Amino acid sequence: MGTNEMSYLGLSEEQEHIYRLCLREPGIGLDGIIDQLRLPPNAARRELRRLRELGLLRRQSEGLAAADPDVAVARLLDLRLHELHEKLQRVTQLQPLVASLRAERGEEREPAVVGIEQVTEPAKIRDRIDDLAFFAREDVALVEPGVALGQEEIDQARPRVLRCLRRGLSVRTVLERKALDHAPTVAYLRELESHGARVRLVNHTSAEIQMYDRRTAVVPVDPEDATKGTLFAQESGVVANILALFESIWAESEDLGSLLGEWRTEEDAPSELERSVLRAMCSGGKDEAGARDLGVSVRTYRRYIADLMQLLGAGNRPQAALLARERGWI
Repeated sequence: MGTNEMSYLGLSEEQEHIYRLCLREPGIGLDGIIDQLRLPPNAARRELRRLRELGLLRRQSEGLAAADPDVAVARLLDLRLHELHEKLQRVTQLQPLVASLRAERGEEREPAVVGIEQVTEPAKIRDRIDDLAFFAREDVALVEPGVALGQEEIDQARPRVLRCLRRGLSVRTVLERKALDHAPTVAYLRELESHGARVRLVNHTSAEIQMYDRRTAVVPVDPEDATKGTLFAQESGVVANILALFESIWAESEDLGSLLGEWRTEEDAPSELERSVLRAMCSGGKDEAGARDLGVSVRTYRRYIADLMQLLGAGNRPQAALLARERGWI
């Protein structure tokens, strides 16, 4: 049947193919789904029931109707985020459980670390995030819900993010499109872009995510109640789910420049970091040497080259070097 592209949103392969079929053929019925997808009748009924519960399908007089893809993806994202927060909250309760079980044997040893920590004090949360940003070596991914950033948030985040950019890290950040109506937020985002960050905006998201080196995720315990604190997760399964959520939001978002009606031209020069990458690439040395000179990982260095080649419209590195010289970028 092909790949299960919506698996990260919680759909099984059968559910995804039923939803896609209903998009292609509005009004199709149970018999048509069974015939085209070759599903057992009981399995088809079960999957249809689940899709209706999720709000992706609804009955109509002429057959089944599929929800609009934008609505469907947004609904599934919210459900996944809710499930993820519930899972994280359950995991944070394991340490007290282990401690109480050990007490039954009269033991006083510290419980084993499960890879997730809940921090409630704002000062400690800021210190932990500062440490994660300081020790990050490859990339940072951020999602900020809401319509704008407060000045205090900007003042706290700016030095942290700029340090990451100066060290050559890949920084991706996503905000809601309504942030474009808030001049201080737009000015901050343009500043980040000028230093090499990639900024995108999405119509709506309830997610609040910070990801460092794809190994540590930072999310609120309860998005509606900041007093409950923040979760710092390094457990691989949890981190993988949060990363998948970020990537899905990133894929649905649009570049800041395009939304502002701006396009990169010869006069709109690349960032200094991008110039350094181009110069290193044009020197003809190995990627390992170029990455070492810039103080970044080889993977990050190659990612910058791939982005620059796409920006230049180049099919290979020699062509990218030629086009960069023609534009006066190096």
